[in-house]
Amino acid sequence: MFKTLDFKIISAHFITIILWASAFPGIRVALSAYSPEHISLLRLLVGSFVLIIIAIITKTPLPELKDIPIILLLGFSGFTVYQVALNYGEQTISAGIASLLVSTTPIFTALLAVFFYREKLGLWGWLGSLIGLCGVAFISVGDSNESFSLNSGVMIVLIASLSESIYFVFQHRYLKKYGAFPFTMYAIWSGTFFMLLFSPGLSEAIMDAPLNTTLVILYLGIFPTIIPYFTLAYVTSRTGAAEATSTLYLTSVFAFLIAWIWLGEVPQFSAITGGLITLLGVFIANIKKEEMIKENNSQSLN
Repeated sequence: MFKTLDFKIISAHFITIILWASAFPGIRVALSAYSPEHISLLRLLVGSFVLIIIAIITKTPLPELKDIPIILLLGFSGFTVYQVALNYGEQTISAGIASLLVSTTPIFTALLAVFFYREKLGLWGWLGSLIGLCGVAFISVGDSNESFSLNSGVMIVLIASLSESIYFVFQHRYLKKYGAFPFTMYAIWSGTFFMLLFSPGLSEAIMDAPLNTTLVILYLGIFPTIIPYFTLAYVTSRTGAAEATSTLYLTSVFAFLIAWIWLGEVPQFSAITGGLITLLGVFIANIKKEEMIKENNSQSLN
């Protein structure tokens, strides 16, 4: 039974990482025929439709009226802003670089938690954040066409990372109240609601786009948008949050690999170097936090 459980957990980890990693090159493909706004709109419409079916089957209740405004804001930050900014950023930077920059989300999340919730970051947290930001700076300068200038795509993807961090920081109360699956549904529906602003022209874009490109967006709407949340929640329920998220740093590695196989993107030396520095910073910033979570969990059991 234990071995079977281990296999299920490993499989869930693998599915989560691969699907999230595949989103970055998938966006690059979609950008060949769709605008950044229409990619997000169609992706979220597909995801929302599938989640409505799941919600009906599972009889998921609607959120309380008093929570709807903040859920709308969180959905706007975590899905509308994040996806549109990421799409715009990938117009000028590679899928692998985008995945590395998004990996800074835990650093932004930790810094926001310090500012808003007075959480202690500690020496390792500050050191890791500094190293991670240095890695981002290295990527930014190295990926630019001009010396000592920042690629605008890098800055836009960092905005995406920051908006996702805001979503993660302020979602905890509602995750506890509603659970991971229902709250994720509410947030995706909220993000879709705001994206309806860009509905004009979508039908024409679908008619003009190659079928294989539209199918890529359908893939993005179902697989990277929905399934990883379920698999990650499964791992979290079995191992705890710290261990569940400990392998997500591998997403960038697989994003580079998938982009290389799918798109033929070969990363520059500066990108690889800056990426390794960034991942090192993220790892250092979170290693002590994970140890503290495990220690707190063990104390609560005693």
